[in-house]
Amino acid sequence: MFPASFEYHRAASVKEALAMLQQFGEEGKILAGGHSLIPLMKLRLAQPGHLVDIGGIRELASIREEGGRVVIGGLVTHRAVEASAVVQAKLAMLSECASLIGDVQVRNRGTIGGSLAHADPAADYPAAVLALEAEIKIEATAGSRAVKADEFFLDLMTTAVMPGELLTEVAFAPVPAGTGFSYLKHRQPASGFAMVGVAALVKLDKQGNCDRVRVGITGLGPKAFRAKAVEGALQGKAPAQATGAAAAHAAEGIDALSDLHASAEFRAELARVYTRRALETAAARAQA
Repeated sequence: MFPASFEYHRAASVKEALAMLQQFGEEGKILAGGHSLIPLMKLRLAQPGHLVDIGGIRELASIREEGGRVVIGGLVTHRAVEASAVVQAKLAMLSECASLIGDVQVRNRGTIGGSLAHADPAADYPAAVLALEAEIKIEATAGSRAVKADEFFLDLMTTAVMPGELLTEVAFAPVPAGTGFSYLKHRQPASGFAMVGVAALVKLDKQGNCDRVRVGITGLGPKAFRAKAVEGALQGKAPAQATGAAAAHAAEGIDALSDLHASAEFRAELARVYTRRALETAAARAQA
């Protein structure tokens, strides 16, 4: 199918993009990598009157270290996240997550900002961003604000980005030395999306017990979430003895999605299985 008619605009700066969004109101949509928006437009599930292309804004396409954090611009592609030496050294789980997104074409075109702002319930990045406790910078004509990952994903394809705002950066504190990590997913074979995906971080104390545990889960419910019941069940305990019992809490309190690919019950079981596997892998890497 062909999309409905629209006007195309190319922004040269963040300021210009925000001005266009303010001018066009609800008729304006941001175009970054286009992997989410263009298919929706072709199906006429989205019919914006104006597309604001931000692909040429160079300031949004960099990875840098600033103030003790790793800052990734919203236009950085999945491939660039995967290949970045800084990300590999300080946020290895994010690099691992990026390497599993879609296929080569998607990774070379899709962007981290576009993926997060779209907030597909089966997207990979949200689980990792939650486990890494990132801060997401959102800009508007009136100024900017930083939103914690825990507060960013609101509902099905709904985030803290309001009309007229633009996601510009994602900032991460480097993962402490000695922390193990893992991102694992049950891959939907046609799309590559996660039927369930789990991001796990585990740091052990000198006795080999879990000193810090973070778990993000995607694909299970209408939005990605921190599995705090899992984290609490493993905190202070030896992974070998407690991982299975902790992973049993993975779907606790979640209204699991059901579709032609998987029932709610199957997704809940996938969440428990992949949470256990991700925690086991992270704990083993922490001990290495």
